[in-house]
Amino acid sequence: MSAQRRPTMYDVAALAGVSHQTVSRYLRSDPAVKVTTSTKIKAAIDELGYRPNLTARAMRTRSTGVVAIILPGWAGPERTVEAACAEAQRLGYQVEIVIGVDEDPAALSRLADDILGRGQVDGVLSMTPLTVKPSGVVVQTDEFDARLRAVEAVASDEATMDEIVERLAGLGHREFFHVAGPQDWRSAQLRKSGYLKACERLGLRSYGVYEGPWHPDTGVAAVRSLPDDTPVTAVIAASDFIGTGVLRAAFDRGWRVPADLSVTGWDDLTLVRYGTPALSTVRVDRETSGRHGMRRLIAALRNEPEPEPLRAAPTEIVFRETTAPPR
Repeated sequence: MSAQRRPTMYDVAALAGVSHQTVSRYLRSDPAVKVTTSTKIKAAIDELGYRPNLTARAMRTRSTGVVAIILPGWAGPERTVEAACAEAQRLGYQVEIVIGVDEDPAALSRLADDILGRGQVDGVLSMTPLTVKPSGVVVQTDEFDARLRAVEAVASDEATMDEIVERLAGLGHREFFHVAGPQDWRSAQLRKSGYLKACERLGLRSYGVYEGPWHPDTGVAAVRSLPDDTPVTAVIAASDFIGTGVLRAAFDRGWRVPADLSVTGWDDLTLVRYGTPALSTVRVDRETSGRHGMRRLIAALRNEPEPEPLRAAPTEIVFRETTAPPR
């Protein structure tokens, strides 16, 4: 093949030893394509550097070949976004990332509707809850919203939160405080309910729940709301972003972590592993969620059967340097 010529689907088929129809089915994520065949096709695509011709497809199908991912204003779930983008590119789509300046679900719903209305993308994968169904193809990941009929497996948040509380109680903690995420998120609701149920089940004292956006400022404000003589020895944050704010505010108040206060987050973002101290957190399989969400979106765009629902994503509690027995 000439170095000047762009590799085609036929070149991929020849190198993989399959028909071009099979390559086409692979690019559409057809489950009928065997795993061994998929492996050969992927190897051929990687070797040739093949990329679908989006312009030709747009002329043939009246499709832009572009999908959008909507994120809330705070830094989004990095591993979910990365996996979703990789899956879209594997299936022959380009991705535009859209960050909503306003985190209000109604405003983000209008943003999704506007993006679809301009006809610049075929569909939207939203990584934030939307309150109404826009006039187009929209799929959500990580959350469940019956109004959008966007069913996605939320990690077993309630059970995992119960385990966090129990493990902290095992270290000797008896006085707890929870900094929750926005309650229009299903995950935030489950983490809050898991915390409250665990405290009741174990006979622990909860000194309240502070709710706010998925932002470090929420953690800062929550810690500032505690009195100087608070008996709280463990703060459980609903996300790593919130947990980072808790750490900052504790430092500002002269509270040592973990000597005076144990702190946990949720998500296991890359940066929290390198903090001083490194944040104890919950590791979640975000990659599977991102890939599955994108597959659902593209299946909807192609009028193909929806992929099988995900089971609850496995979680792992990772205790690092911000958790210790109380003094």
